Amino acid sequence: MSQLVATPIPARAGIGLRSQHYREVLEEPPPVAWMEAHPENYFGEGGAPPRILERIRSQYPLSFHGVGLSLGATDPIDSTHLRKLKALLNRFQPTFVSEHLSWSSVDGHFFNDLLPLPYTEESLNHVCARIDEVQTELQRSMLIENVTRYLTWRDSTIPEGEFMAEVVRRTGCGILLDLNNLYVNAVNFHLDPVKFMDAIPPGAVQEIHLAGFDHVGRWLVDTHGQAVYPEVWSLYEWALHHFGPRPTLIEWDTNLPPLAVLLEQASQANAMLGACYATPA
Repeated sequence: MSQLVATPIPARAGIGLRSQHYREVLEEPPPVAWMEAHPENYFGEGGAPPRILERIRSQYPLSFHGVGLSLGATDPIDSTHLRKLKALLNRFQPTFVSEHLSWSSVDGHFFNDLLPLPYTEESLNHVCARIDEVQTELQRSMLIENVTRYLTWRDSTIPEGEFMAEVVRRTGCGILLDLNNLYVNAVNFHLDPVKFMDAIPPGAVQEIHLAGFDHVGRWLVDTHGQAVYPEVWSLYEWALHHFGPRPTLIEWDTNLPPLAVLLEQASQANAMLGACYATPA
């Protein structure tokens, strides 16, 4: 593959690249503006996945969305993981690289979940130092995503939106605003999602995620296994008028539907982005 340079991603809708759709995407490239991939799926140095990603990258800008750095953990940052991630960034030149404001590991043992941090000054100092470490090694800024949670920490003293805004101020990172996560937390814990977004510097939000959830008893659970719910579309409309148009991903990971369903959801996001462009300031 010839030397790539990072390609700007327009404020249009993209879709997550999943192996079930590789063949269809390669045979008939869909009319989306960009694609997002989990870099951990391409850490292997050989095999088909990196070659497929090369072909897709030749046609679309990419965003890399990581799930394995465990930024909030007390374990040292995994140097092997970071080395492989840096190599992928150099090879594919994605426009964005993002991770979650969460932790997943203790003493080298990983949980299959993205667990929330306590929103305290101590936690803030810790995670900012870790983000600084990663950004220095990668030689680029990251986007940090808000996560769903199913518990709250008694020690938390800083509202989540203010916590994320301070992370941005201290590290220079950006924000990947996941509106499904925000809505799920708002319903489960009786929070105001608008108050969260009001605390975020508008210029910090560089990408938006939309996804679906499931009802499990009284809880909403962030499964990424459904179409985007009307309530999340409404929150998206509010966010677009508050932050302005942003690159928007349709995120779908379980119960994966036909590619045409993802494209329909992307089309709906594009219609809302277009209406936002058309609205006089």
